[in-house]
Amino acid sequence: MEFDTDELDHRLLHALQIDGRAAFSAIAEVLGVSDRTIARRYTRLLSVGAVRVIGGVDPTALGATTWFLRVRCAPAAAVPIAEALSRRPDTSWVSLCSGGTEITCAVRTENETDSETLLLAKLPRTSRVEGVTAHSVMHNFYGGSDSLIAKVGALQPEEIARLRPPPMPERPGPVHLDDADRTLLATLADDGRATIEQLAAVTGWSPTTVRRRMTELREHRVLYLDLDIDWRLLGRGTRTLLWLSVAPAHLEEAGAALARHPEIAFAAATTGPTNLYATAICADQRELYRYLTTRVAALPAITHMETAPVIKTLKQAANRIHAGVQVVST
Repeated sequence: MEFDTDELDHRLLHALQIDGRAAFSAIAEVLGVSDRTIARRYTRLLSVGAVRVIGGVDPTALGATTWFLRVRCAPAAAVPIAEALSRRPDTSWVSLCSGGTEITCAVRTENETDSETLLLAKLPRTSRVEGVTAHSVMHNFYGGSDSLIAKVGALQPEEIARLRPPPMPERPGPVHLDDADRTLLATLADDGRATIEQLAAVTGWSPTTVRRRMTELREHRVLYLDLDIDWRLLGRGTRTLLWLSVAPAHLEEAGAALARHPEIAFAAATTGPTNLYATAICADQRELYRYLTTRVAALPAITHMETAPVIKTLKQAANRIHAGVQVVST
C-alpha cells in the first residue's frame, strides 16, 4: 500500500510519539493548524491502518521474560506454523524471514514453567519444525517507549519541548494487576487515545479512578504510550533483523552505539548463539547495504553477523493480556 502523506502528517506523527494522548487542540497549536485539521489527519491515517496510538506494557516491570524465537521449518509449513503462533496470546510479533523458511517471533513468559513448556515441549514437537533457537532478552538498549520517530521526526526542538509532558516520577515496588487493570490495558492496547469516559465504562471504575490508576501504572513503568506505525509512511519499506555476536567486554559499548543509529528501531542484549539483536528499518536494499557496510561495520568487536530480511509480518501489535502481562509490538 502506498501512502499519500506530506510534511504535516510527519509532524503529526512525531507529536503523537511525544504524547500519544495529547489533545488535538494542543497539537494543532504547536503545528500551526486548526483542531479539525489534526483530527481529520489522524482519522485518515488510522482508517487506512497507517498509524495507531497504542498503550504498551513493559513486561519486565511485571516480572515477565521476553524470548525471541527463530523457528526453522519446511517452506510449505512456514505459513501455517506462523499463523498458529500469531493466534497465541503470548506472542507479540510474528514474522516470516529468510525466504520463508524461518519464523521469528517474540514471546512473553511469566515463569520458568511457561518457558519450559513452550521451548522444550510444544514447539519442537510441532510437525515439520526443523529447529528452534531461543534468545532471552537480558537488556534493552533501544525500543519499547523509545521510538525510531524520535530519531527521524519532523519537529524542531522548541516544538518538541512544548509538546513534551512533565516527567513522570518513577514509583518503586511490585505491581499487582486485577481483572479491571487487564481490561484497562487491553483497551488502551487497542486504542491508546480511548477517552477517560470509555475507559471508565469498560472497567466499571469512576473517571477519577481511571486517571489515578493510569498514572500509577505509568509511574511503575508498566504502561507507556507508543505508535503502531507502517514505516512505509516515512519512506522506509525494508525491515531486517540483525543477529550479532560481540566480544563480552564490548557488548555494552556496541549495544549503546547501535541504539543511536537512525536505522535502528529496537536493540537488545540477549542470551543464545548470538548476544546482540536489532531491528533495522531502511528505505530499500541499497540503503541497508550501505548501513551494514558502514555503521554496523564500525561497531567494536563484532565477530559474527546474520541478517534476516522480513518478507511478511503476520502479527505486529497484540492487544490481549496473557497471565497478567500484555504483549506488545517490538
